[in-house]
Amino acid sequence: MVEYFKSVSGRDAAWAIYFLCGRRRKRVLSTQLLREWAAETAGIPKWLFEESYHHVGDLAETAALLLPNNDSTENNHCAESLADFIENHVLKLSGAEPEEQRKSIESTWDLLGPVEKLVFHKMLTGGFRIGVQQKTVQNALGDLYGIDPAVIAHRMMGSWKPTESWFNSLQEAVSAEGEPSLPYPFCLAYPIEASDRKDLGPVEDWQIEPKWDGIRAQLIRRQGLVFLWSRGEESVGESFPEIIESASGLPDGVVLDGEILVWRESGRPDDFGALQKRLGRKNVSPKIQKDLPVRFLAYDLLENEGRDLRGLPTHSRRRTLAQLLSSNHGTISLSPLISPSDWEEVEKTVEAARENGVEGVMLKQKESPYRAGRVRKTWWKWKVEPLRIDAVLVYAQSGHGRRSGLFTDYTFSVRSGEELVPVAKAYSGLSDKEIRELDRWIKSNTREKFGPVRSVPAEQVFEIAFDSIRESKRHKAGLALRFPRIARWRRDKPVGEIDTVETIRALIS
Repeated sequence: MVEYFKSVSGRDAAWAIYFLCGRRRKRVLSTQLLREWAAETAGIPKWLFEESYHHVGDLAETAALLLPNNDSTENNHCAESLADFIENHVLKLSGAEPEEQRKSIESTWDLLGPVEKLVFHKMLTGGFRIGVQQKTVQNALGDLYGIDPAVIAHRMMGSWKPTESWFNSLQEAVSAEGEPSLPYPFCLAYPIEASDRKDLGPVEDWQIEPKWDGIRAQLIRRQGLVFLWSRGEESVGESFPEIIESASGLPDGVVLDGEILVWRESGRPDDFGALQKRLGRKNVSPKIQKDLPVRFLAYDLLENEGRDLRGLPTHSRRRTLAQLLSSNHGTISLSPLISPSDWEEVEKTVEAARENGVEGVMLKQKESPYRAGRVRKTWWKWKVEPLRIDAVLVYAQSGHGRRSGLFTDYTFSVRSGEELVPVAKAYSGLSDKEIRELDRWIKSNTREKFGPVRSVPAEQVFEIAFDSIRESKRHKAGLALRFPRIARWRRDKPVGEIDTVETIRALIS
């Protein structure tokens, strides 16, 4: 990667970083138009294209396989650089009329071989991504420039455009003063296992906090401006104007790390489903603010008076944070600490977490600094055991990417009287061996086909784990499960013993 960045222009390097870090352009073409034009250019009927798509499992790949190739492009690569190709063949399609788009796309197809067509289609539909860890890219850039990768990580946060000037700025002196909206890379924790708990040492060495089920965010107050960034590096201030207003009362040069929650008068947070109703809204009416009141619970202080505090011990940052928020700051408040006498008490706190509207506890070593990315041994998240139900497989859909051609997306049902009603969809939790075995069973026992979806006999029972549950009018069962995943394949359990809507509803706290 270092050699690549050395050998290409700043324009190409900027786009490469953009895609390597998992960022995506918005699609410039509807998938329906791509299907129609590809089928017509390939000279095949639409139904055959659709059948091929359902078999391959990936639209971009299907079109690339079916489109004809010129002899001159079969074994050659497009001569344009990455930046030139994106600007000349992808970006210019945005906002163009369909006729103009089709003419441009067809001329581009003539230049590309099959693999290049696949990448081109991914770019058109906004699905182009590369599975490289962002930290790997940052380490490569750090080696290239002789700069601490943590500094590179900071400079790559927030909104940026893949331009040559931006790429060049990575090696220059960039400060928060010059970029007032720039957030810091988030410090993340690993889930703690039972084996890890044996090596924690005295409970007094740890700062223990509730693990909230909200939106992790950084609240920035610099140069008289306020910014609110989610962990996904999205600006979410428009969805939470009350927090932005409250933050205007903070002193300048402050960056808080914390959680956005819907907070009720009862003194407890609402579930994540309530918070989702606020996300993505650009205009939040007074009624919504009243019905879904939010709060920013701060649990760390990353910058104070314009000074980066991340290298200080956790307990020191916490002490300064408590002083900063000692007065009333509206919807911004200090996240509480938990002060157990021993680890047994911590375990009991975790067991009672769901009743208290939280996911568990966070363990932060008091002497630890605030690091970028996911860290072990100094930060842990100890979550309450998931809820579990037994449900039966009723539908399956083929996956995408490396899972294309295999049925890996499953719909599960439970009983409601004499009827089976869908309660959850899940696609994770099975081993590769189990996926292949289940795929063979699905293909041999298909009852009906609905495009890429197949219905199967209600015979295979699975234990489904999930974090929480709530009432929902959007689902036939009247329930919505949060983060459903397959815990195990219950080959030992007959269908007659799966859970019912009533038994699941009883789990709502």
